Amino acid sequence: MLTFLYNSYVRRHSFSIEIPLEKLPLPGYPTNPVTIGDHIRKRRMDLGLLQREVAEIIGVTESSVWNWEHGVEPELQYNPRIIKFLGYIPFDCPDDTVGRLAWYKRAMGMNLDHLGEAMGRDPEQLSDWLSGRHNPFRKNREKIELFLENQKTFLLPEKRR
Repeated sequence: MLTFLYNSYVRRHSFSIEIPLEKLPLPGYPTNPVTIGDHIRKRRMDLGLLQREVAEIIGVTESSVWNWEHGVEPELQYNPRIIKFLGYIPFDCPDDTVGRLAWYKRAMGMNLDHLGEAMGRDPEQLSDWLSGRHNPFRKNREKIELFLENQKTFLLPEKRR
């Protein structure tokens, strides 16, 4: 609300005019972000940052940020820094065990070798499970659940913003 005051010393009357102002969103502002790039653009615009400044924060080139904001999916290795910049995880966590494992892998920016090392599993076996070529047997599902339970502090899925 913007208020103008007018005081006239000649006629001794005053009045005010109130003009309601609406803040219009900037062009390209994603009101309902879907992609990671949309989430980055929204956060960047909320903070009033340039793509160059976001690139410095995340540790990539300005063209990487531009590409992400225009539909290119970031490489896995950048996901942890993007999540830190956003302040939340921009993708949903599935309810099933293998889906949560894939979500964890993505959020942590891990490749199959790193995930296999962290879990004490063969990356090829993990690839079979995550691709859907094979389903883990009950005993392996329990081991996955135990692994994810031990990662609980990071795994608490946050709501999209």
